[in-house]
Amino acid sequence: MGDYVTPGEEPQEPGIYRSEQMCLAQLYLQSDASYQCVAELGELGLVQFRDLNPDVSSFQRKYVNEVRRCDEMERKLRFLEREIKKDQIPMLDTGENPDAPLPREMIDLEATFEKLENELREVNKNEETLKKNFSELTELKHILRKTQTFFEEVDHDRWRILEGGGGRSGGSTEEQSPLIDIGDNEDDSMRHFSAQAAMLRLGFVAGVIQRERLPAFERLLWRACRGNVFLRTSEIDDVLNDTVTGDPVNKCVFIIFFQGDQLKTKVKKICEGFRATLYPCPDTPQERREMSIGVMTRIEDLKTVLGQTQDHRHRVLVAASKNVRMWLTKVRKIKSIYHTLNFFNIDVTQKCLIAEVWCPIAELDRIKMALKRGTDESGSQVPSILNRMETHEAPPTYNKTNKFTKGFQNIVDAYGIATYREINPSPYTMISFPFLFAVMFGDMGHGVIMFLAALFFILKEKQLEAARIKDEIFQTFFGGRYVIFLMGVFSIYTGFMYNDIFSKSVNAFGSSWTNSIRHEYIDDVLEKGEKASEAQWMLVPELAYDGNPYPIGVDPVWNLAEGNKLSFLNSMKMKMSVLFGIAQMTFGVLLSYKNFTYFKSDLDVKYMFIPQMIFLSSIFIYLCIQILAKWLFFGSAPGSVLGYTYPGTNCAPSLLIGLINMFMMKSRNAGFVDEEGNIVPQCWLSTWYPGQSFFETIFVLVAIACVPVMLFAKPYYLWKEEKERREGGHRQLATIEIVLVILALVQVPIMLFAKPWLLYQREKKQTRYSTLGGSGGGASTSQSVRADIAQDDAEVVHAPEQTPKPAGHGHGHGDGPLEMGDVMVYQAIHTIEFVLGCVSHTASYLRLWALSLAHAQLSDVLWTMVFRNAFVLDGYAGAVATYILFFIFGSLSVFILVLMEGLSAFLHALRLHWVEFQSKFYGGLGYEFAPFSFERILAEEREAEENL
Repeated sequence: MGDYVTPGEEPQEPGIYRSEQMCLAQLYLQSDASYQCVAELGELGLVQFRDLNPDVSSFQRKYVNEVRRCDEMERKLRFLEREIKKDQIPMLDTGENPDAPLPREMIDLEATFEKLENELREVNKNEETLKKNFSELTELKHILRKTQTFFEEVDHDRWRILEGGGGRSGGSTEEQSPLIDIGDNEDDSMRHFSAQAAMLRLGFVAGVIQRERLPAFERLLWRACRGNVFLRTSEIDDVLNDTVTGDPVNKCVFIIFFQGDQLKTKVKKICEGFRATLYPCPDTPQERREMSIGVMTRIEDLKTVLGQTQDHRHRVLVAASKNVRMWLTKVRKIKSIYHTLNFFNIDVTQKCLIAEVWCPIAELDRIKMALKRGTDESGSQVPSILNRMETHEAPPTYNKTNKFTKGFQNIVDAYGIATYREINPSPYTMISFPFLFAVMFGDMGHGVIMFLAALFFILKEKQLEAARIKDEIFQTFFGGRYVIFLMGVFSIYTGFMYNDIFSKSVNAFGSSWTNSIRHEYIDDVLEKGEKASEAQWMLVPELAYDGNPYPIGVDPVWNLAEGNKLSFLNSMKMKMSVLFGIAQMTFGVLLSYKNFTYFKSDLDVKYMFIPQMIFLSSIFIYLCIQILAKWLFFGSAPGSVLGYTYPGTNCAPSLLIGLINMFMMKSRNAGFVDEEGNIVPQCWLSTWYPGQSFFETIFVLVAIACVPVMLFAKPYYLWKEEKERREGGHRQLATIEIVLVILALVQVPIMLFAKPWLLYQREKKQTRYSTLGGSGGGASTSQSVRADIAQDDAEVVHAPEQTPKPAGHGHGHGDGPLEMGDVMVYQAIHTIEFVLGCVSHTASYLRLWALSLAHAQLSDVLWTMVFRNAFVLDGYAGAVATYILFFIFGSLSVFILVLMEGLSAFLHALRLHWVEFQSKFYGGLGYEFAPFSFERILAEEREAEENL
């Protein structure tokens, strides 16, 4: 890009055309005032801190303990937030932005959060215990109720057995048979004794099990115990909560009778395997009744205690919900401040913190005022110092934006962040992007739909921002609402120029064409029927055209033309696309001149910009002039054009074939008629102004000559400058050699007499003074003092001498000696890219014509195939069909023509700006200015929370 401009020495230009002027500055903050100063800078959001401790790990920095404390506080607040959301309590978010708390307030916040967390955890633990007890008592209540019914049936069977078995009538089913069969051959007393003994030997367990596990539970019991157990189950009508997870589950009460300790052990292991819960169940009805009463009493007491616990928990959460968002904001500000302080270097005295920052030069006064406020609020008596530094490091790129320009700046930045202080394409993109989109999308009806949708987003932007809708597609459209707004406005304009509204035209100013066909012929054709009506009629321009063009836009008569409508619109839109494309490319090359002059690169101006403009003018701007001349001079009426006789429209010059003949330098006829006045063959290929072949040959030769100039001139002059610089160094070396020879000659008498004289003087002194021993002599070493920020002391380190880097030579390819190979490759790439790009980019702009044609044809097909059918039917059927088909037509118009076609046109306009336009002047090799800003940090945290 040429010579580097030192930050702060750039010429003044409005910030919208280039990024803001930046400078590197040092901050000297007293330790006591550093926290408040950084807090004020965070509120301001205009300073980007550099990490002065890149080799120190995060765990060895000075303020790592404070950062950990902030992480712990943030964890506790997230715990509170989860509990609040679990209880569906709305959190108060007023949007207020509290100031960062003082460091001493951090202890109070920690105590508050610790108290809230402990209290809430204790309440949760108590509530969990109470719920578990309540669930267990509820299950026990159902067990006692269900088993009581079962034991009543067993008692009835027992009395029937003891009395002789005459209690029930009917068939001997399994349910009616007693649990233990006592043979009928025993006498009554023996039967009574055996039944009583059998009943006394039966054991049982009771419990609950989940309903879905019951079938497998029954099968395993039967197989493991070989049918020697008796199982009775009953479903619990109420939905219970699981004692472990708390989730609602459906459960069943079961009771298992068995005989012997071995079966008891098996049954309990099976119950444990199926996670069935066993409960104690008394044997006698009286004990079961008393236990049931006790359980009901405990359940009522638990309900009361549980309700009070939940009320207390709810009150704690409601109180916390009013402040949790504000607390989160404060904690995040504290954390960001200490995280930034870890970027600082510490003075040897441990009383001063040193930072390096990038900041806009225009905002230095505000930054100094923020530092002064921070110093005053901290009560420090030592003022904070901001010292500007000189640097050759490339500063970050900072473009000021607002809600209107942000969308267009994002379009530019998506290609690449601008190199520092190069031309910012965003102001020009605000006009050219929606305009090129509208050229491809031009339709007044579709433009109105897009305009109204964007207008709704703009008018309701505050309500929609407050709603925080998380849908990604909605956020895309809402974020680009101003871009869509301008695209809709420009689409209305181009639709008006195309005279196209839902594929129909409007005759607003009266057509310039009249019917030149005789009425008798029309009546005759209509009488002959459909076959005759299929013949195509043509309006001859010499007869039907009145010579006055339609005031603005396309004449509506072309919407009725079936034979040559596409030919006319294709020719017009194709030429228009070429004009727009070459105009934008030329403007891009002109912007490169502004970059070259700004960066003081005379070589780029002389050997890049000027040859590029000559190359572009010789071929492509010349083509644009031909297009305009053809529109202006070659009409339907014959006449004289630039000294040549023009017979009529059949001899209008063919520009495409003429451009090919220009490059081939092919000889052509001069004029459209010969000396006798006869039209020459293929008159559209003739030259149409005097000296055309000569001038076109000159243009081609000049364009070809520009290529080696662009390829070799700049590298040659860079090599020449490098050679002169080296020769200048050799001349200085010759002068130094002469001086050294003179010094060598002077040294001869010194070597002869100096040492004897010094020895004599030393001998003389030794006679007077005692000899001083142990005097050390040595080479001095370079020392520097460095503070160890991991400890509270300083250390002295021996730094090797550093050789300064050689200064740059202004060739724009880095410091050090000129690498001719790299320069040649770099220049060859740019030359080939420009020369071939002029051709390919001009062809690429034909997408404006192609997409405009496709959009118009799709709109016409949708009207013809869908909505026009509603006008064929009459009566009630026609009314119903009109409503239905209009709904279908409107839906397809919105989803296909507005959304899908709009997205396609948007992507093509994006490509035209990124490749065809910005490649002419835009480097995009910078990096974005990322200031320390509380607003940005809080917005990122909020976005991260919403995406979870």
